[in-house]
Amino acid sequence: MFKSNSEINNSNDTIIGPTVNVEGELASEGNILIDGNVKGSISTSNSVQISQNAKINATIKAKNAKIAGTIIGDLQISEQLEITATANIKGNITTNTLSIEKGAMINGNINCSKDKGGVLHPEKLK
Repeated sequence: MFKSNSEINNSNDTIIGPTVNVEGELASEGNILIDGNVKGSISTSNSVQISQNAKINATIKAKNAKIAGTIIGDLQISEQLEITATANIKGNITTNTLSIEKGAMINGNINCSKDKGGVLHPEKLK
């Protein structure tokens, strides 16, 4: 789903850099990479990647997501959600497929629906 750092910048349509603060609605049809701060809402019909230093106070709606930073807000990911060890999420999560690395912090409800083919990958917790 996600590529190496050298390929990431070439495959993202929207990049919020580390010194950028966005307040309001961020909507895109393409991939989004966030390394800065966003307050409001984020939505895309593709993928969103939240880097380790990003601070998000927003609802996120996307097809796929990789979370490494801090999020206060709900996540609605229609396909695959990857939560890395550095992630800190305070909000409810709804997704189809979920992987969580050991060390990630989540405070909220998780709905990984088997009716939609959802899979929880416990091997990432080891």
